[in-house]
Amino acid sequence: MQRWRGLEDIPQDWGRSVVTIGSYDGVHRGHQLIIGRAVERARELGVPSVVVTFDPHPSEVVRPGSHPPLLAPHHRRAELMAELGVDAVLILPFTAEFSKLPPAEFVVKVLVDKLHAKLVVEGPNFRFGHRAAGDVAFLEELGGTYDYGVEVVDLYVTGEAGGGKPFSSTLTRRLVAEGDVAGAMEILGRPHRVEGVVVQGAQRGRELGYPTANVETLPHTAIPADGVYAGWLVVGGESMPAAISVGTNVQFDATERTVEAYAIDRVDLDLYGLHAAVDFLAYLRGMEKFESIEALLKCMAGDVHQARELVAAHEAAVIAG
Repeated sequence: MQRWRGLEDIPQDWGRSVVTIGSYDGVHRGHQLIIGRAVERARELGVPSVVVTFDPHPSEVVRPGSHPPLLAPHHRRAELMAELGVDAVLILPFTAEFSKLPPAEFVVKVLVDKLHAKLVVEGPNFRFGHRAAGDVAFLEELGGTYDYGVEVVDLYVTGEAGGGKPFSSTLTRRLVAEGDVAGAMEILGRPHRVEGVVVQGAQRGRELGYPTANVETLPHTAIPADGVYAGWLVVGGESMPAAISVGTNVQFDATERTVEAYAIDRVDLDLYGLHAAVDFLAYLRGMEKFESIEALLKCMAGDVHQARELVAAHEAAVIAG
């Protein structure tokens, strides 16, 4: 899959294509419907598929300080889009100047002059251009002038997560913030992930017999609520069952909020300086301060046992189909 950052990265000889535009944070199951349809139609038409997205999030430029917590960084979104069969991802730097482009000028600059769109696939509430003045109807109107079609896909999937509300990035962020990682997983179609470089912490886990990878998360990451979770630590393509702690270490009166993962039964790992990801499967309990180290160790042993069983059951269910 080709990855372009800015319009100038698009090859000069780029031909017609099927395009879809959006932030697509999380590439959740609703997004997958739209992107999957764009890929399907591109193959039917014999042209490549392109996803256009933005960096930073448009809200940060339009309303500084309002950057939402991100469900996935751009490189992770690109990986997920590649798995869906996308041929190219265009990341447009979203600047104050860019935000002022009128909808018609956006269409000409991006869809017509650079991507030579043959078809544009979007959700029903798609908005674009200065002050989000452009909508699907206007996009269709311009299509008659610039020789491209528009197909609208209903991205609203619903389920038990969030009380049956339509799946969305906003709902997913809320569930993650509440610690409902199982609900977030239903919407995403996979576990919620945070990632970053493994840095040295206080090493209290190692002293207690549970060495953890302290993951320095990326800016604006959507981090689950404080607590203990079951999931996986992923390093170098290897996914290891893990017990995960999020929050300040209240037992030792720490103040820095961290994401730490103990790869179950793996006490031999040296991960400092490596890029790691933490995938969240289930919430186990909240953070608490124990009367003694012995009580803490007893609870940690229970956490590890529960995490091991939950991960094993999930992996068995996935294999069983």
